[in-house]
Amino acid sequence: MSKKPFYITTPIYYPSGNPHIGHCYTTLACDLVARYKRMQGFDVMFLTGTDEHGQKIEKKAEEAGVTPQKYVDDIVEIFKKLWERIGITYDRFIRTTDDYHVESVQKIFKELYDKGFIYKSEYVGKYCTPCEAFWTESQLVNGKCPDCNREVADAREEAYFFKLSAFSEKLEKLLTENADFLQPASRVNEMINNFIKPGLEDLCVSRTSFKWGVPVEFDDKHVVYVWIDALSNYITALGYKNSRYDDYSEYWPADVHMMAKEIVRFHSIIWPAMLMALDLPLPKKVYGHGWITFNGAKMGKSTGNVIDPFILADRYGVDALRYHLLREMPFGSDCAFSNETMINRLNSDLANDLGNLVSRTVAMVIKYFDGTLISERVESEADKELLNMAAALKDVVEENYDSFHFSVALSEIFKVISRANKYIDENAPWVLAKDESKKARLATVLYNLLEVIRVTTILLSPVLFTTTPKIWEQIGATNDDVIWGKSGELNVLRKNVTVKKGEVLFPRIDIDKEIEELNAVLDGKSNAPKIELEPEITIDDFMKCELRVGLVKSCEPVKRSEKLLKFQIDDGMGGRQILSGIAKYYKPEDLIGKKITFVANLKPAKLCGEISQGMILSAEMEDGSAKLIFPDESVPVGSKIR
Repeated sequence: MSKKPFYITTPIYYPSGNPHIGHCYTTLACDLVARYKRMQGFDVMFLTGTDEHGQKIEKKAEEAGVTPQKYVDDIVEIFKKLWERIGITYDRFIRTTDDYHVESVQKIFKELYDKGFIYKSEYVGKYCTPCEAFWTESQLVNGKCPDCNREVADAREEAYFFKLSAFSEKLEKLLTENADFLQPASRVNEMINNFIKPGLEDLCVSRTSFKWGVPVEFDDKHVVYVWIDALSNYITALGYKNSRYDDYSEYWPADVHMMAKEIVRFHSIIWPAMLMALDLPLPKKVYGHGWITFNGAKMGKSTGNVIDPFILADRYGVDALRYHLLREMPFGSDCAFSNETMINRLNSDLANDLGNLVSRTVAMVIKYFDGTLISERVESEADKELLNMAAALKDVVEENYDSFHFSVALSEIFKVISRANKYIDENAPWVLAKDESKKARLATVLYNLLEVIRVTTILLSPVLFTTTPKIWEQIGATNDDVIWGKSGELNVLRKNVTVKKGEVLFPRIDIDKEIEELNAVLDGKSNAPKIELEPEITIDDFMKCELRVGLVKSCEPVKRSEKLLKFQIDDGMGGRQILSGIAKYYKPEDLIGKKITFVANLKPAKLCGEISQGMILSAEMEDGSAKLIFPDESVPVGSKIR
């Protein structure tokens, strides 16, 4: 019997900077659901990726002095490293620069054009470059972008338009009559009142003012609007209109598109309209969660807030980071993040409650039974409340995982863990151990505790994926004991189960000391690599080195070298040739016309048979690569740097 498919997606992330906690939150939520569904026996397709086109990327790449492709390549690798670091189990990673995706987007655009849903006209209006979003005057808030509150620019250019207005009635009916389509319910009112009721306007879906995008196949001076490009990924990643994959029919329609609330408009209005125009099924659910906020304040040392997910995962462990983000934030609402709140949550739930329960229980089995329980049992009325809570927990957790109320699910699990700690105090195993006639009762109490640990940790395992296997080893559970279906059963462990002492799962954190250390991280005084400087020089020594600005007239590889590029430089003094070992990091054609900085009075040297009359300045990166240092374009050629 084949498994039932389940398709879940994050939005594809915009690589205009390094990933942050907000990216982690959406992806962790999807990872929890993906792991949970796999444990239930579903055939899961979990998609994530990167949205790499657009004017903003083109500008940032230009500022960095690299090609847009090079710019996104570097950042995408950081995203992938972070997902690996925090245990994201995606099944497919799509990049909008992938050839197969580009092919599909061009075909989708052409089909919409051929069907009459796309037409050519002229765009006159407002454009928010950071959000890659078009707005009318009426949609602006105080003259600014309603999503990010930043300045918008006047835009006027020839463009293609998608007949979004033609779908107003269908979209309103979808949102009002299908309660499951867009959640939470508050998002429905936002979409209807803010966008549909005022009147949907046709959507500008191409640009001519920049080139970094998917070319319109039949009119290549246009590139496809990034949101048409990006939204299409949910079906192109399954092989729609390309030969790279062949599982569209298996997984589409998606079970859920999950995202932060600021892009719900694109997913609940534009995307369904595109699919309607293409005569394709709609996704079953769009879920727009709230934002992680920082108390309205910019991060700084006074708050002790370090929000780099790599640092947080390294300091507290990946499971602790995952647990805090999913436990602290009611999924549909905004939630403030602070390191202090995180540390308090880790101390109370993970160290005091779960960690303490496991260590106390295992220690008592070792102390009173040499690690292996006896098989005799004496049940008591005192056991019923705890065991009934444990037996009922699976249904409660599944209901909340399925509805994306992760915080509620985790809270319910920890109610049972807290009750188990109270059960220890109520039954006082250390007192029972003093009476040989109560040995069977003591074994019953400890067995019940082991069973509660088994049940709760199965339900926690989609979140605490590195810790729960360690717990199962300590309590003597086999792989078969901890399958999802057995989280609703009791008396699963062997009666004479053998436990094993293990490491401390969640060491308690000294909050005052930790906040002080985190402030040091923000000050750059902690966790930073030690840099050994060269011996000091005097100002007179430095002045002997003459740095000037030059213009790259031509650039080509050096034939006998894999590392060297040969530059012809306009130096303001008649020109010169310089060789630089940066061939691995730049394409020669991308450097022509760029201004560079160089050492002008370096003694000429012969490299691979070519003369080099200077040295081009570059910065050495942590990974050993090099980035050229580009001066301001307004600085004249030949200017001396001092």
